[in-house]
Amino acid sequence: MRNQVFESNYKKFGMIQLNQQTLDHVNTAQYKPYIKVLYLPAGYALTVDFRQFTTTQPSLFFIHFNQHIQIEKAGKQPGYFIYYNRDFYCVQIHDEEVACDGLLFNNIYNQPMTELPPREDKIVTEAFGEISAELDSEESTREEMIRTYLKQVIIRATRLWKQQQLGSLESAPSAEIEFFRHFSRLVDIHFREKHGVMDYADLLAIAPKTLSKKFNKLNLSQPNDIIKDRILLEAKRLLVYSSLSIKEIAYNLGYDDPAYFNRLFTNRIGATPAAFRKQYNGTREVISE
Repeated sequence: MRNQVFESNYKKFGMIQLNQQTLDHVNTAQYKPYIKVLYLPAGYALTVDFRQFTTTQPSLFFIHFNQHIQIEKAGKQPGYFIYYNRDFYCVQIHDEEVACDGLLFNNIYNQPMTELPPREDKIVTEAFGEISAELDSEESTREEMIRTYLKQVIIRATRLWKQQQLGSLESAPSAEIEFFRHFSRLVDIHFREKHGVMDYADLLAIAPKTLSKKFNKLNLSQPNDIIKDRILLEAKRLLVYSSLSIKEIAYNLGYDDPAYFNRLFTNRIGATPAAFRKQYNGTREVISE
């Protein structure tokens, strides 16, 4: 297996070619702390945060370090697995929309996939090839060249993602899109302690009704649903990937009444937290106290 790596001070960037032989390696926990970009041709199957995807055409996946990913099957053609830390590419001078908390990595649709039309696929695969060449070079400027190609991929994918996922919002004024993104970022930051629409309306300095009207106008899910979905996504992650008890998970997510948390989870997910944990962890002993 060829693992190309650039490392300097605290900055790290790496690339691995994906195929059936390298899947077990890239699925290991050692890549969990990194931001990841995957280029997957047709025929790949993977799970990202409990959602299953199968690629029917070349696609890009953008995975934040707090997400969980498992690649179950490789297609006939090789793909690419890029990983890097925030020190390499996630500084404030970069454009907000294409930074590591931009639309691709932090969207309330929980949609990490961007499909590539033929022309974009050609450009993106060439960029990945150039990144590979730079990783092999000894040029003093290779770090900035790698970052430049990475940013090109993110910019192109961001444009495509907006076309594919935002629907009517794509043609909305830029101020409306930025409002949508700002709300999304606030939810991701505060979901553990702020559970109500009024909490976020206060942060945005608008009335709760105004917040709801903005989302209705853009044909988006209601703010309350978006908040609860983010809380429950984290609950599912903790149930499956941590050994915390259900009571501890409730407290971790800001609920002083575990019984209320249980009802909320059951009503929205369709299974109790204990049943959900058992479903994903098989015969592992369920911690419920």
